[in-house]
Amino acid sequence: MFQMTGSRFDRMGRRTFLTTSVAAVGALGVAPALAQTENSTEVERDLSEVVRRNISSFRTLDWRPYFDNLNNGAILVDITSRALHFWNNDGVYKLYPTSVPLTEDLTRRGRTSVTRKVEGPEWRPTPSMKERNPEWPDFIPAGPGNPLGTHALYLGWQYYRIHGTHDTRKIGRRSSNGCIGLYNENIAELFSLATVGSQVLLI
Repeated sequence: MFQMTGSRFDRMGRRTFLTTSVAAVGALGVAPALAQTENSTEVERDLSEVVRRNISSFRTLDWRPYFDNLNNGAILVDITSRALHFWNNDGVYKLYPTSVPLTEDLTRRGRTSVTRKVEGPEWRPTPSMKERNPEWPDFIPAGPGNPLGTHALYLGWQYYRIHGTHDTRKIGRRSSNGCIGLYNENIAELFSLATVGSQVLLI
């Protein structure tokens, strides 16, 4: 997730920041394996079990049970199925696989909205992240080593974002510190569709 050069993070970055388990949405033939490894921050137990469960619940949804209208667009994030749904009044519907928070303690559910859109976001760890991981850098500029990927939608909740990731192994997994992650090509598309004021619901 973090790729820093010319510093001590070259030596420890991968061990500290990158997850080692791969979960592909379509990889139903994956052999059983423990996802919790020495170098992993994952909490899942069996890759084949995880992928099957995610595939079975990765389905299209209607917006009406979740929103009263589609004004400014509407984003639904289903933590259980690890899927993000987007609808707008132009008839657009998108469904993307996501990464979700590592644990329930890091997970927030409820209603908020997009408050800011940033292309090429910078990254700073939250105070709680630094407390858990004091070796993490205080700042990472935009670029290939940035954990927010190429685009970020900032939400009304402090520190919570829907963003991209350069580490594609995270998608479909419990792998974040609270945010919702998408493939960079998917967050770029969502970024173009969502607006400041888009409704967001995490369930």
